[in-house]
Amino acid sequence: MENKFTHIDAGGHPQMVDVSDKKKSLRKARAEGWVLISRQIYEAIISNNVAKGNVLTVAEIAGIQAAKKTCDLIPLCHPISIDSLRLKCFLDAEKQAVYIESEAIATDVTGIEMEALTAVSVAALTVYDMCKAIDKGMVIQGIRLLSKSGGKSGDYVLGERQDQ
Repeated sequence: MENKFTHIDAGGHPQMVDVSDKKKSLRKARAEGWVLISRQIYEAIISNNVAKGNVLTVAEIAGIQAAKKTCDLIPLCHPISIDSLRLKCFLDAEKQAVYIESEAIATDVTGIEMEALTAVSVAALTVYDMCKAIDKGMVIQGIRLLSKSGGKSGDYVLGERQDQ
């Protein structure tokens, strides 16, 4: 039986996928996530009254910075040159939450999904870190890939693969 795991060789040892024969192409990925917060945290963020500073701005910077370090954080992830990374955090009054969305773009030989997901994940953790003195009961949830385009595996949109 042939090994189907790309990060494991035939002998069961970890390996980076060989991308040496792949051509660079435009790749895009979008990801999202939520941090459910208490009314007290919501009010502190909206009034910019969190002791550690502006929560949404710091979380955005942290997420962008983390995306640039994805290959250092995720074992066997290739370092890629990120052409663009946008990350935005919004307060959602109805859900009493911080909504986080990222879009990453690269022209490279491998995908940018992990960078988009890392950006959202670290932004969410930053919201938690900055607000934990107010209330530790926050919930980070729903971190997921919204879409990706480019590459051999085809496009992906919210749970549905769309072959090219």
